[in-house]
Amino acid sequence: MRMLLKASLDTEKANEVIRSGKMPQLMQQALDAIKPEAAYFTVEGGDRTAYLFFDMADSAQMPPVGEPFFMDLGARVEFTPVMNGEDLSKGLSQLR
Repeated sequence: MRMLLKASLDTEKANEVIRSGKMPQLMQQALDAIKPEAAYFTVEGGDRTAYLFFDMADSAQMPPVGEPFFMDLGARVEFTPVMNGEDLSKGLSQLR
């Protein structure tokens, strides 16, 4: 199932990681593990925020995907099922 992972990073914890020089490595490790089809980074509500769209085959993937953001960056993490245009068309066709 296509999922959206939204990770809002704790400012102080992220500042520590940036100052230590580890942020590029942590982000690359997360991206390598998750293999998102798209990844976007922005500021939302004053927090550094990552949006990662990826395929989750099993809900048991939630801990290994989310924990690095919790543990290393003090992030608030949300998982949300999402659809692309093709998925939406397929779902709407089933309403007929």
